[in-house]
Amino acid sequence: MSAKAIREATGKRILNNFLADQPYFAQCKFASVDVDNSLDRAVNENPWLTNTPLVVKPDQLIKRRGKLGLIKVKADLPTVKTWIDERIDKDIQIGKASGKLRNFIVEPFIPHADNEESYVCIYSHRQGDTILFHHQGGVDIGDVDAKANSFLVTIDHTPTLDEIKTKLLTEVTGDKKELVAKFVSALYKAYVDLHFTYLEINPLVITGGKIYMLDLAAKLDATADFICRGKWGEIEYPPPFGRDAYPEEAYIADLDAKSGASLKLTLLNPAGRIWTMVAGGGASVIYSDTICEMGGASELANYGEYSGAPSEQQTYEYAKTILSLMTKQKNPQGKVLIIGGGIANFTNVAATFKGIVTALQEFQTRLQEHKISIFVRRAGPNYQEGLRVVRDAAVQLGIPMHVFGPESHMTAIVGMALGKRPIAAPSSDCPSTTANFLLPGGQNSIKSPPASRKISEVTQSTGKTSDVEEFKGALFNRSTKSIVWGMQTRAVQGMLDFDFVCRRPEPSVVAMVYPFTGDHKQKFYWGHKEILVPVYKNMGDAFKKHRDADVLVNFASLRSAYDSTMEALDYQQVRCIAIIAEGIPENMTRKIIQKANQKKTSIIGPATVGGIKPGCFRIGNTGGMMDNILYSKLYRPGSVAYVSRSGGMSNELNNIICKASDGAFDGIAIGGDRYPGTTFMDHIMRYQADPQIKMIVLLGEVGGIEEYEVCDALKDSRITKPLVAWCIGTCAGMFSAEVQFGHAGACANSDRETATAKNKALKQAGAVVPNSFDDLGEKIKDVFEQLVTKGVIEPREELPPPPVPMDYSWARELGLIRKPASFMTSICDERGQELLYAGVPISDVLKQELGIGGVISLLWFQRPLPPPACKFIEMCLMVTADHGPAVSGAHNTIVCARAGKDLVSSLVSGLLTIGDRFGGALNGAAVQFSEAYDAGMIPMEFVNSMRKKGQLIMGIGHRVKSINNPDMRVKIMKEFVKANFPTTPLLDYAMEVEKITTSKKPNLILNVDGVIAVSFVDFLRNSGCFTREEAQDYIDMGAINGLFVLGRSIGFIGHFMDQKRLKQGLYRHPWDDISYVLPEQYNN
Repeated sequence: MSAKAIREATGKRILNNFLADQPYFAQCKFASVDVDNSLDRAVNENPWLTNTPLVVKPDQLIKRRGKLGLIKVKADLPTVKTWIDERIDKDIQIGKASGKLRNFIVEPFIPHADNEESYVCIYSHRQGDTILFHHQGGVDIGDVDAKANSFLVTIDHTPTLDEIKTKLLTEVTGDKKELVAKFVSALYKAYVDLHFTYLEINPLVITGGKIYMLDLAAKLDATADFICRGKWGEIEYPPPFGRDAYPEEAYIADLDAKSGASLKLTLLNPAGRIWTMVAGGGASVIYSDTICEMGGASELANYGEYSGAPSEQQTYEYAKTILSLMTKQKNPQGKVLIIGGGIANFTNVAATFKGIVTALQEFQTRLQEHKISIFVRRAGPNYQEGLRVVRDAAVQLGIPMHVFGPESHMTAIVGMALGKRPIAAPSSDCPSTTANFLLPGGQNSIKSPPASRKISEVTQSTGKTSDVEEFKGALFNRSTKSIVWGMQTRAVQGMLDFDFVCRRPEPSVVAMVYPFTGDHKQKFYWGHKEILVPVYKNMGDAFKKHRDADVLVNFASLRSAYDSTMEALDYQQVRCIAIIAEGIPENMTRKIIQKANQKKTSIIGPATVGGIKPGCFRIGNTGGMMDNILYSKLYRPGSVAYVSRSGGMSNELNNIICKASDGAFDGIAIGGDRYPGTTFMDHIMRYQADPQIKMIVLLGEVGGIEEYEVCDALKDSRITKPLVAWCIGTCAGMFSAEVQFGHAGACANSDRETATAKNKALKQAGAVVPNSFDDLGEKIKDVFEQLVTKGVIEPREELPPPPVPMDYSWARELGLIRKPASFMTSICDERGQELLYAGVPISDVLKQELGIGGVISLLWFQRPLPPPACKFIEMCLMVTADHGPAVSGAHNTIVCARAGKDLVSSLVSGLLTIGDRFGGALNGAAVQFSEAYDAGMIPMEFVNSMRKKGQLIMGIGHRVKSINNPDMRVKIMKEFVKANFPTTPLLDYAMEVEKITTSKKPNLILNVDGVIAVSFVDFLRNSGCFTREEAQDYIDMGAINGLFVLGRSIGFIGHFMDQKRLKQGLYRHPWDDISYVLPEQYNN
């Protein structure tokens, strides 16, 4: 939602900051008191509370507080304290809403006369902002719409002082007029700059040359947070009075803010027995409508939606929250959970359902204890796998669960869940399509009335237009060319597949714009062939090189959609722009609309999936994947055109219309934001003018008054074609507190904006209006059959579409093919929401403080090792980290660093010196000592055999250290191993060997390499963590050398950084340190 109400204290704080430089503006003094912040604490922070008369009132979005007796005026501090104490955290009834008073605002009383009170209000609408002013204010002002002067400020216009005086201040005289004009001017500037959508001050008091705002109500455009956060500060959006704020709602709101998907939750009645988990903003409203229409309003526990392709993890978190709330208190009748949704356009149904199933498994026992029954209906990409996962889970969980797909009407499960209709058996009428592929032999199995004409009056074999002339006012045709803004490869491939199945002669996407890379070409499929689509960094280059492109499909984010759209409007060739992003600030959207109207460019969106013209062109992901394109017969035109707000519901309409008629001819989702770029009437009048469209379907919704324009057009016969209409959101009037539905525009600000009033008006105007959404398909069918009977529509023979090859990724997803993997891994998995090390989530690695030793144990040995082993690994890394700059590895690293090479090159140079003569002795020592020990050789035999072979004993000997000058590293490690390892037979054996070698030469001691090697073999063999075979495998594969490589890398990197820090130049070895020995014949 965009327009959100704020507390009076919040509004005054924001305006205080913005109007601080206005000399006539009296800064608002106030103190907020709530359950957690007492009046005593407020007094400490605001000493003025003790020495001035006060005003106190609730600050909880309650209207007409004065009329309700909820304001105490001219009271001292003890009186205010008593007044608050009598009311705080107490239940109170206001209209239909019942709730507790928890927040209060205390202000100084401003002495003034009645004739010093005025009223000012600013509110936003599609055409601009309206300022209302009345020279009288206060609780008895009455009908301000009838009394107040009104000034419509158009988009981008800044009202002058003269305009304000002339249009608003006709009843204000003298110096006061100038003062008020300046204030209104500054207030309007604040209103625009701070992205208010509503601001009412009553009374506004003008006294003593100062202006005071005594009472304020306001709404902010929450989508402008990324612009105004610095100006607003921290904002809390309280729930309407009568509905408490729950921590679970805040948790879902936080998830929503961190996600590109849409996640919404509003608790209506936590004790209710009917719970919903619905995908899609429009669908969520329709499910609530249907529940209420069937008598379930008092038992409806929640409203919410998840949409916009949430991940498996996000869906799991959402489902877990719903289930935790649902199982807090039992109901003797049990409870029902409705997991519903329309036909998704691009959300992977299987992925979201896997998240839901994970949550169901977690709550299995509690679901059974609470006697919960679950009803599921969903369709869209990969829905077959999603429904299979849910059905399998039902068997495993032992929970009553009834699962349906697109063969069932979207809301049919509501009647089943509420016991209003029998629970249907699973249908065998399953589509013969899957993902984006037509299964062999399935072309003729989909049942719907035959098409009313050949494919857009186009010969399917040639793609050429036949005898019916193309309608000049059409937004799209079979020659439409588009440019896509954003690297949306999946959406572009979907558009090209649609083109192919519609037998378009050429692709509809001619270019892409992506400002974050240079110009290049992107590979896509055209049927079986691969084609290249150019990608441009600059939009201007794209339009300049593709003069035939007249549509922009704009996938830019909410932060950049405004700039990219305004730029596109500068190109005269652009006839239509689809803005997909949701959450563009309303001030920006209205500027887009204004410029588009000036340029005579059609805008679809914002907050839309787009639109589709069967057989011709689709915008982005509209229509879903190929299974739904084929199932709903969108590859050829029918006779019905529709317009809706909801993108998700447009896909459901495709399905409903296909089943009830010969299919859709055109369909547009204008978008769910408050100000869609084009309106219902823009498209309905276009449908009215197109001779190939025989009937029209309108799916409106609660909020706004656009549907009344349709009523007027029906009454004055501008619309003569049959119109089937339904407005969703009829449930809104059944809730005691205001509920903001999924779309930003879906909120009624007056009785006239309710869905019930609109449906009644449409019916009276002559539209065909069903009793509920459930009956929409039947009404469409009735009208269609009447048109067929009258001969307006002539059914024609169906021709099957060409099969579209299945993408490899979807074939794998659906389990239709298998292929040997190029790689196998068993140590790490990054595919889910959280990285796994050998099956252990990275969060657990950090929480359990496994350390680097624990990480190595997981990634090298596929299991968590005991703490002593992890500590030993870390000790190995510490003692092998460096041995000075003179050793070959460090020397190489230094030389490379001084030659100007980068870190990786320098490190690799050092690592390449590691071998038997430097560093590689660890594994060699492990092999030599373990083989001798296993062969039963006594230490003396081992030493003698190595001497006979002429081989050095790896791990024995040191250049500096000796038996008389022991290596402290070796001493510490031996003591640790002896104290912490179960047994140390190989270490003991090596120490006996050391006694023999040091008796011959004192520096032939067991060195660091040797003690690490034999100790690690002791651990591998005797810890109980590994079998003997596994232990030997790790020795054979050189795992012990890995400890030296990893440890010494630390030192090499240190040497690299040291040389860079010291700014050492290119190294050249001195001549006097080189012995030049040349062949004698060249020295004569």
